[in-house]
Amino acid sequence: MLRFVPVVIPMPFRSVLLCGFVLFVIGQLPAIAVAETVKFPPDQLEFFETQVRPLLSAHCYECHSVDAEKVQAEFWADSRDALIKGGDSGESIVPGDPDNSLFMEAIRWESYEMPPSGKLPDADVETFAKWIRIGAPWPKEDKPTAAAERPSFDLQQRAQEHWAWQPIDAPDAPKVKQQDWPRAELDRFILAKLEEKQLSPAKDADRLAVMRRMHFDITGLPPTPEEILRFKEDMLPEAFERLADTLLDSPHYGERWGRHWLDLVRYAESRGHEFDDDAVNAFQYRDYVIRAFDADVPYDQLVREHIAGDLLENPRLNAENGFNESILGTGFWFLGEWVHSPVDILKDESDRFDNMVDVMSKTFLGVTIACARCHDHKFDAISTADYYSLTGFLQSSDFRQVRFDSVEKNRSVSQQLAQVDAKYRRQVVSLLAENQLVVPRRQPLPKAISDVLVFDYEDLTSDQMIQDGYIFGDRPHRSGDPLLVTSDETPKIGFATSGNAANDPAWDGLKSIAQKNFLNRSRLAKMPRSGRTLRTPTFEITDGFVACKIRGNGFVVACVDSHRHLSGPLHKETVLEVTKDQSFVELNLSRYQGHRVHLEFTPAENERLQIAFVLQGTKKQLKQSVAAYADKPSVEWDEFNKDASEKVGGDLDLIAEKWAKSRKKVARQIVKTSRTAMAMLDGTGEDAHVYIRGNSSKSGDLEPRHFLTAISSNAPLEIKKGSGRLQLAAQINDPANPLSTRVVVNRIWHNLMGRGIVPTTDDFGVLGQRPTHPELLDHLATQFLNDGRSIKQMIRSIVLSRTYQMCSQVDATAAKLDPKNLLWHHRPPKRLEGEAIRDSLLAVAGNLDPKLFGQSVPIHLTAFMNGRGRPKKSGPLDGDGRRSIYVSVRRNFLSPFMLTFDTPVPFSTMGRRNVSNVPAQALILMNDPFVIQQADSWAKRALQQSEAATERVQWMYLTAFARQPTVSELDVAMEFVGQESSVKRWSAFAHALINTKEFIFLR
Repeated sequence: MLRFVPVVIPMPFRSVLLCGFVLFVIGQLPAIAVAETVKFPPDQLEFFETQVRPLLSAHCYECHSVDAEKVQAEFWADSRDALIKGGDSGESIVPGDPDNSLFMEAIRWESYEMPPSGKLPDADVETFAKWIRIGAPWPKEDKPTAAAERPSFDLQQRAQEHWAWQPIDAPDAPKVKQQDWPRAELDRFILAKLEEKQLSPAKDADRLAVMRRMHFDITGLPPTPEEILRFKEDMLPEAFERLADTLLDSPHYGERWGRHWLDLVRYAESRGHEFDDDAVNAFQYRDYVIRAFDADVPYDQLVREHIAGDLLENPRLNAENGFNESILGTGFWFLGEWVHSPVDILKDESDRFDNMVDVMSKTFLGVTIACARCHDHKFDAISTADYYSLTGFLQSSDFRQVRFDSVEKNRSVSQQLAQVDAKYRRQVVSLLAENQLVVPRRQPLPKAISDVLVFDYEDLTSDQMIQDGYIFGDRPHRSGDPLLVTSDETPKIGFATSGNAANDPAWDGLKSIAQKNFLNRSRLAKMPRSGRTLRTPTFEITDGFVACKIRGNGFVVACVDSHRHLSGPLHKETVLEVTKDQSFVELNLSRYQGHRVHLEFTPAENERLQIAFVLQGTKKQLKQSVAAYADKPSVEWDEFNKDASEKVGGDLDLIAEKWAKSRKKVARQIVKTSRTAMAMLDGTGEDAHVYIRGNSSKSGDLEPRHFLTAISSNAPLEIKKGSGRLQLAAQINDPANPLSTRVVVNRIWHNLMGRGIVPTTDDFGVLGQRPTHPELLDHLATQFLNDGRSIKQMIRSIVLSRTYQMCSQVDATAAKLDPKNLLWHHRPPKRLEGEAIRDSLLAVAGNLDPKLFGQSVPIHLTAFMNGRGRPKKSGPLDGDGRRSIYVSVRRNFLSPFMLTFDTPVPFSTMGRRNVSNVPAQALILMNDPFVIQQADSWAKRALQQSEAATERVQWMYLTAFARQPTVSELDVAMEFVGQESSVKRWSAFAHALINTKEFIFLR
């Protein structure tokens, strides 16, 4: 029997509950009556366009849209209103409440079973649930019309009508009335806008407030008391210039601005998904970014290295150690999530490519190209053809763990070895010719083999000799090629009886220094592949069975649709181990018919592996082919060897001796131990198919590789061989491209000022916000180009401007006329990011380890951080005192401290972090064991500073806020701490200072 117990609610809480109920009801109104009037933030609209609309298009529109032959159940899914309204069964979605949405019941197969072709993957179901949970965002657009009635997609008209596609202007600085206010040209653009509204800029901020601001903005660390006092005494006019130069020269600058960059490339050190396997050696990319910012690598070079650093003829070498820096930039492509064992490999590839295109386009171009995966972009001048033209560059590229320490040195050694080999081959050929000795050539392959031949190393050119490393030489051996053979330590001259690719024993003993104790279920991660792998050109699986004529010890891997995170029973057939007693090996790839594949060959350590040709056919055909192949030299070869031995045997031995000595001398230069890192490897040049409605199972026409049509037309790029990524980088860097330069200067402005000139830093399109100061944006872009695209120079010019150095006080008139401060009449306080807050705690406590680079410190695991893939060991509470950028970023086990302060989840580009103000932030600063630990250390430092309590308080204020306490603050502090030297009392005082707004905000 139910009993109703009366509850007395105090009046204040009644008001709260009443307000909550009213807000709840209002929150439901859009779903009931005013759906189309709802305005959604750009990031939610982007989530809809890139994640939700493709699913609707692929699985719902065929039966539930204006394009359906017959709409089922009177239910349309092609507009927000229609989805809310539902069909014959009533309301379909309840924004904010997926569990009470009929739509979710249907796709979860709890009531109806939609789509009827099969239940959607859990990840897709969760995408829909998240979309409804955040209010079912949908852009404002015209009511759906049938395809025949829609206006044609006019890309050029869209480009002409939107500001972002217009050429960069070089505007003159405007005239202003307050001639004495501007310190920099950019100040004139700000002041002119203010004067148009009869507004005045705020006064200059306190010198020490600006100093603290510059320290955090440039290095991400608070100034020390010594630095503060030194600056306070420097009253010369150039004091701020000297400060800016000092901070920009600090190695901590690269750590601070490198962290901004890592937000753009969705940096993480694990793959997420189910088991959160390690992205092995990801930290090497992070260190590369820090070094690049510290070295002030010109931005166009940074772009070039990211897009095609592996292809540069003259890569940038590390100034201290000489290793290849450029190639490390390409690691950014591979920082995304990877599924360890996808059921649909082609869909998995298309999803990975989608993320890669999305990150590249937002980072370097500030446009959402991924929105055109399923259809021409709904709003911007980007076509579906543009999207798939870019996936072609990725389809033509490959993944590797590059031996970056040694790649350049060993490239030179390999070239020298090739020259030595060519020299002595010529001597052998000349000697044979002088003695009328003709080397036999391989007989044509039997028809049973030629009919199923995919490629033959007898015929492959040097350009088709794709390898990670140099151990297979500069080209395949041709039948009849003279070879240096060592038998019983005695060099001899032999001859290749057939074309093949074989690894050179000079490269035996290569060792890779990789991330220690990595968690990775991939079978490939355990093989000695770095710098030791030969790959074939890409081909299509047509018959299901592939055979390789091979000899030696090693491994064969079939890489299907670029998927290589092999794990579990689904993919055992794509990896084979080869042993000496095998002449042919066969792979059953019948489940992948119609898919693209290339083979990768890796010899076992210090073993030989020789590959002659690859066949493809039915099992019966391959059996006949193997039976038809005679694996023995012909009688003709026996006669040649006999004649050569009799006529020139001694001379050949002399050549062999000299050849061996020359090779040995060159081979001594091989660098055999090297660190490894994720990087690209150029593959077979391919154009991608357009996937109809983004569905990888519905392939359309081929789309040649080109850049964005709105910028450079859709004419295919001239690509002589390989992927063409170098040409793509040139298009992105072209000064005629109005996007890339505007995007980067806007990012710099955003990171310094707290809001971009274009507030939507990653979206310059129609759904993004327009620039508040378009002339200023173009002025900065022009200056950036003129300064050699130096990021440091751009930062310097902004922080020395009067606009940057304004105070945070708001004039009442200005607040009324410009409440959002779009005109920059003052500098609003800026909250520090989670990393800067954590690093500040370590710095004031005296626990910050300034060490640079190296493998990441494992994440500290709390009792609540559970799930599959949880690391076996927790990292230390304080992260070994290292800066936050050196603490491991694991996708499934992100730091609660960082998440609380809005550090982004690494899924896609996040150039503008959310800045929330939630109770959890206060709670974590009050209760987190790390915060309490650092407060204790800070208190102990204070006790060591002075015997006088007053001086300790003053030192702590200076350390935390770069200022002395006011009289009232000092009085309150002294009343609390008294004359005690108790660590507990001073720790409580330190903890109180940490919990002030001033500790986590810049004035």
